[in-house]
Amino acid sequence: MNIKAAIFDMDGTLIDSLTLWDVIWSTFGEKYLNDEGFRPSPEDDKKVRTMLLKDSMEMIHDTYSIGKNGEELLELANQITIDFYANHVMLKEGVREFLEYCQSNNVKMCIATATEYELVNIALKHCDIHKYFLKVFSCSHINKGKDDPEIFVLAKDYMGESIEHTWVFEDSLVAIETVSKLGMPTVGIYDRFNYGQDKIKSLATIYVGKGESLLKLIP
Repeated sequence: MNIKAAIFDMDGTLIDSLTLWDVIWSTFGEKYLNDEGFRPSPEDDKKVRTMLLKDSMEMIHDTYSIGKNGEELLELANQITIDFYANHVMLKEGVREFLEYCQSNNVKMCIATATEYELVNIALKHCDIHKYFLKVFSCSHINKGKDDPEIFVLAKDYMGESIEHTWVFEDSLVAIETVSKLGMPTVGIYDRFNYGQDKIKSLATIYVGKGESLLKLIP
């Protein structure tokens, strides 16, 4: 890897947090439907993982008639998320070692995430990795998801390195597709809760597959 700067997604890439959605769906089902087994359709479950949380809660309310409105769902989802990030979330295997490797080799690092900025800080503090990153970029600040390239361009420009030397680390197919169109090199990260692994593997410059970790990238 010829890397001078790195843009990391957070959920599913740095932290093992995508089980959070199972907690949210179960809580919604129990509270509103008397059904802890509630799950949205696979298509809707896929969508919410890259959307702004407020937009995803509006969609869930409109589609499944859960709660009084999207704002009520958003408030509950935020409560669940705060507890999860503050007390339960863990780093994925090899992450801390890879961040240490990047820092020791003067690689600039930022985070670009669809998660709200305040929630990101809670997770980073709990996992004790905030010290590695120059800045956190949240889709909520620009009101655009990762199907739009803006958040990646902002992060790249902030670190000031060229496209070919700025690598993006992502577990989302939507994000990998967006970044690939920009011509930025990518590391696709396997996560058991994400969709489109075959396509991620085909698009990514480097793929970290099932049973592997970021340790494979350390020479």
